[in-house]
Amino acid sequence: MAQKIRATVTLQLPAGGATPAPPVGTALGPHGINIVEFTKSYNEKTADRKGEVIPAVITIFEDRSFTFILKTPPAADMIRKAAGIEKGAGDHKAGSAGKITKAQVLDIAQKKMVDLNATSIEAACSMIEGSARSMGVEVVA
Repeated sequence: MAQKIRATVTLQLPAGGATPAPPVGTALGPHGINIVEFTKSYNEKTADRKGEVIPAVITIFEDRSFTFILKTPPAADMIRKAAGIEKGAGDHKAGSAGKITKAQVLDIAQKKMVDLNATSIEAACSMIEGSARSMGVEVVA
C-alpha cells in the first residue's frame, strides 16, 4: 500500500552547500523530518554541481519519511550566467542589463526542457526569451 503524503515542499538551495539553518530548517522543521539527513543527501547528490542553485521538490509522508527530486537550475540563473551579469535589471523597460545570443537561449531551453511546460523546443526558447526580457536581458541574433 502506498504511503500517505503529508506535504510537498519546494526549496531552491545552493548545490552541495545546504545547511540545516534557514531556509531549510524553517521550511522542513514543522513537518518533523530529519533535516540533517535531508541536507546530507542533498549535498551528496549535488556535490558535482557546485555554484548552481538546484531546486528540490521534497515529498514528506505521514510517517515523517521523505523523498526528493532534483530539478534543473532556474531559468533566471542560467540566463544570468550566460549573460555574465550578477543580477537582472530592476526595471526591464529602463535599459539592458546584458545580452545573450539565440544560440545561448537554445542551449538553456534544451537543458530546461524537462522542467518546462512546453511541447516543442521553439516554445521552450520562447519561454526563455520571455524570462530574459523580463530580467532586462536583450536577446540578439
